[in-house]
Amino acid sequence: MKKLKTTLLRRCGAMLYDALLVFAIMALFTVPFVAMEGGELVEPGTTAHQVAVFGAMYLFFVYFWTHGGQTLGMRAWRLRLETKSGSVPGIGIASIRFLLALISLLLFGFGFLWQLWDKDRLTLHDRLSGTQVMYYPKQ
Repeated sequence: MKKLKTTLLRRCGAMLYDALLVFAIMALFTVPFVAMEGGELVEPGTTAHQVAVFGAMYLFFVYFWTHGGQTLGMRAWRLRLETKSGSVPGIGIASIRFLLALISLLLFGFGFLWQLWDKDRLTLHDRLSGTQVMYYPKQ
């Protein structure tokens, strides 16, 4: 099966799909906290809520990356996360990539824009974690 380096635009498309799923999961993980508050809004900065939402996000990405290399958004855009050897990353590498991707995003997306100048078309978090996102076009 032919595979190619992905473009930033294709990666952003997959991220948009995944963002919709992650927001829904975050909402589900918020429900128990709203219930504990008697139906009132959860106070911003509630540590337990933040940990639960962060944990849900972490589990979503790391689970899919380590079980087939694709989130649902990546699958729709025909992308797959791989190590340099072409295998699916393990939990350690996927965890490091997750944290680095968050930092990339928090730096106004600079880590993602890095792909535009990288000779191998890798984002900063892919380069640092030893991963790559490949595009598998239809045959």
